[in-house]
Amino acid sequence: MKNILIILNDPPYGTERNYNGLRLAKALSNEDSHVIVFLLADAVACAKRGQKVPQGFYNMELMLKSIIRNGEVLACGTCMDARGLTDDDILQGAERSTMPVLSAHTLSADKVLVF
Repeated sequence: MKNILIILNDPPYGTERNYNGLRLAKALSNEDSHVIVFLLADAVACAKRGQKVPQGFYNMELMLKSIIRNGEVLACGTCMDARGLTDDDILQGAERSTMPVLSAHTLSADKVLVF
């Protein structure tokens, strides 16, 4: 089994970088791999609970929930604090995390992808 770390940096909407990163994460989670998505900077807002988007538009919260079923979603706690997000603000199954945890996952990953 391959360990794959995907690091997202951009805000949830306005660009498609995170959307494409999560599409890849979902595809990889269906293979023989363990996927960890780490949210940094503005990407922590991807894990915001209760997102409402226009009909037909992708929803980051739903995409992350599908990743959580077979993998992990971690959000930088410092980045969350800087953006006023609390643990109660993020979706169930996503976890507040730290740079030392990201460092450990980076060292143990077979592949690291950054979006």
